[in-house]
Amino acid sequence: MKKLFLALVAAMIVAPAALAAGGKVEPYKKGDWAFSGPFGVHDKEAVQRGFQVYRQVCSACHGVKLLAFRNLGDKGGPYHLEQCPEGIPEGTDCSDPNANPYVKAIAAEYQITDGPDDSGEMFQRPGIPADRLPQPFANEQVARLANGGALPPDLSLILKARKDGADYVYSLLTGYEEPPATVNLAPTQHYNPYFAGDMSQLLKEEFRDEEGHPKEGVEIPHGGVLAMAPPLVEGIVDYADEATPETVDQYAHDVVNFLAWASDPKMEQRKRLGFITVAYLLLLSGVLYWSYKTLWAKVDH
Repeated sequence: MKKLFLALVAAMIVAPAALAAGGKVEPYKKGDWAFSGPFGVHDKEAVQRGFQVYRQVCSACHGVKLLAFRNLGDKGGPYHLEQCPEGIPEGTDCSDPNANPYVKAIAAEYQITDGPDDSGEMFQRPGIPADRLPQPFANEQVARLANGGALPPDLSLILKARKDGADYVYSLLTGYEEPPATVNLAPTQHYNPYFAGDMSQLLKEEFRDEEGHPKEGVEIPHGGVLAMAPPLVEGIVDYADEATPETVDQYAHDVVNFLAWASDPKMEQRKRLGFITVAYLLLLSGVLYWSYKTLWAKVDH
């Protein structure tokens, strides 16, 4: 209890100081998400495109360690099939993710480290639906070494781990700007008004007083700096659907849809069950109330 009390006191002291120093962000852009709300569903085509963006761009630094290839073919997944396409042997159950031809083809494009074999050596083999998507780095140390000391977060639950997760990620991906003239950034730093940080520490000398604090009237820019350069540029991913624009805004929208599905693959089933449960409880409540009124109506008060 003593440690908890001290931690709360420390938080009360540090939080106002952090807010006074800066740390404010621009209001997030509001996206029109098909998966939001009690009756929301995943936009399968957007999830498929988002998976393509993740594979070609994001997966170089960010993993989705909780996601297996077979999840792509699960009911509610972007590549789920109720019936097999033409050319698949008769009797194949394509609703089974392990037999889904699209899932098998996607998994086979990856090389998975397996082993040891009979001689004690690790070896590479094509992926199968049961495998998890490979991680971009062998461990945290390698990840930091490749990213200038920064650790790229895993994206499996990133939308659940951030307040207003979908809007936050969408705003972050589309919100990179040139840094304000009042600050100095290192070559490896990239300004984003939607990323929380303390820009007061980056103010140029001419905007500070003798004690290093911002001069009176100097506005501290919103946002912060990231080690991650803007990952999306127009035309970086070629969509098979020519009608879909290949813009930063569209890429960000699609990858958010993919991450929303990755963080909650069973969302549609859960919402459907929740609706049925609420409807059942309402019906049961009506029956119980009617029974109550019927039974007590015969009692002579």
